[in-house]
Amino acid sequence: MRLSLLDLAMVRSGQPIGEALADTVHLAQVADELGTFERLWFAEHHNMRSIGSSATAVLIAHVAARTERIRVGSGGVMLPNHAPLTVAEAFGTLAELHGDRIDLGLGRAPGTDQVTMRALRRNPADADRFPQDVLELQGYLSDQTRIEGIHAYPGEGTRVPIYILGSSLFGAQLAAQLGLPYAFASHFAPDHLQAAVRAYRDGFRPSEQLAEPYVIAALNVIAADTDEEADALRRQALSSRVRSLARRVPQLAHADLDDDIVAELMDTPVGQQARHMATYTVHGARERVAEGLADFQRLADADELMVANAASGRDARERTLHLLADIASA
Repeated sequence: MRLSLLDLAMVRSGQPIGEALADTVHLAQVADELGTFERLWFAEHHNMRSIGSSATAVLIAHVAARTERIRVGSGGVMLPNHAPLTVAEAFGTLAELHGDRIDLGLGRAPGTDQVTMRALRRNPADADRFPQDVLELQGYLSDQTRIEGIHAYPGEGTRVPIYILGSSLFGAQLAAQLGLPYAFASHFAPDHLQAAVRAYRDGFRPSEQLAEPYVIAALNVIAADTDEEADALRRQALSSRVRSLARRVPQLAHADLDDDIVAELMDTPVGQQARHMATYTVHGARERVAEGLADFQRLADADELMVANAASGRDARERTLHLLADIASA
């Protein structure tokens, strides 16, 4: 079973961001030392107080410099927020610094709300150019730029592998057409997983980067020494997600969302949304998690599973890593 990790550099309520980033580095080093995980990806999000991975390339550079084996990359860079040339230069620099350990996962969503999207100087229509921007970026990272006279230095010739991220048929069809690996964001957008994977596999065309289709499917995992401990951690994770979603509601953005209020929100549309987003969550002790991972891999028809480590707190997340490594090596 191929396992990888998705990290948002989660910032707990009241936690200094610097401390949260230090936790991220520590967990990356643990994953690297375990030698089980294929890759570690960081996701671009903006204007979310509980997520510290907004400057994705900066965090990748920091973590790659402090690990030795594990691949490090983006899951993903939201390409319409950036010029393809600047992405090529950033990830070309990473590749020159860290060799063949860098991945470039690309998405077309804003990674934020509509107001913040405008603060990013992004036009909603920019998403319509996503296929063209992917091709332009591919050109910069290869030896054949698609824009005459424009080259990525660093970047040109590095051939940083590109992955298409998505949660709908659009990304699946694009990845298939371009012959690129496809990663489905089922850890928070579960609805179209199976349909998207079928569309990708059915429509795949081999490319220079990839001869056969390759699917990565994401899910949330909480592993603990006992089922009861994992159940408690699952409740904490669900409460954290409810709290995060509630902060996007204007009337609740600055409210004191204590545990009692969060408990009341569980029976509202916010709570229902949080539970739906967590549809693909595996939690429990070792055996239950092993069975859940195998079941999900069959359901998703996935070549690799991307684990969002959903436990709250560094110690619990580190224990999840050790148990996952034990499962994968069994």
